Amino acid sequence: MKILVCISHVPDTTSKINFTDNNTQFDTNGVQFVINPNDEFGLTRAMWFKEKQGASVDVINVGGPETEPTLRKALAIGADNAIRVNTPAKDGFQVAKQLANVAKNGAYDLVIAGRESIDYNGGMVPGMLAALLQANFVNTCINLEIEGENATAIREIDGGKETVTAKLPLVIGGQKGLVEESDLRIPNMRGIMMARKKPLYVVEPIEVAVQTEAEKFEKPVPRGAVKLIDPDNLDELIELLHSEAKVI
Repeated sequence: MKILVCISHVPDTTSKINFTDNNTQFDTNGVQFVINPNDEFGLTRAMWFKEKQGASVDVINVGGPETEPTLRKALAIGADNAIRVNTPAKDGFQVAKQLANVAKNGAYDLVIAGRESIDYNGGMVPGMLAALLQANFVNTCINLEIEGENATAIREIDGGKETVTAKLPLVIGGQKGLVEESDLRIPNMRGIMMARKKPLYVVEPIEVAVQTEAEKFEKPVPRGAVKLIDPDNLDELIELLHSEAKVI
């Protein structure tokens, strides 16, 4: 079984975020980048298929040379090969088209993507990728088992979970639950050394018209000061909830 894991290069949530050029560009100075958490769950599940079923695992990213350390980390975790499509990720459709082009040429049985990235939270790429590949698709996937050409997946739905079956080829949008957080892997020294010798292929992009463009970024409004109410003053609490918080 051939598996392709899509990797987004995203800012660590502990990084301080700023914007430049009149709030039209994201400022990357001083920002630590990591594997998108939803993608890391998918990569860890792919490692399980590699170890238990002998699958081969490639990882792919759409981005410039600055994303290669993130791909190298994925190789250190255990992926066999890395692919970087040499173009900035500009919108969901453009990214999906680039990924689909590589996936078609690679004849992958399973494509694992995170249900969304934590930077723009678009949640568009996995579904569009499945449509472009004309493959079966399961989003918000929290469990995946494969036997031969048959896949059984569990996904989150409103109010519960749903178990579905599908034939390969399959695209999933994975998330927390696909593996336990305790199963996530930290590259060890041997993995890091081996990753330096593993192939990282750079492929040129196909021509794709960008469909959307970010015009401006805006930070959330800072939180206001906390008001402390005496526990015996219930009337004041009710009045504030009604007049200021407007929740009652």
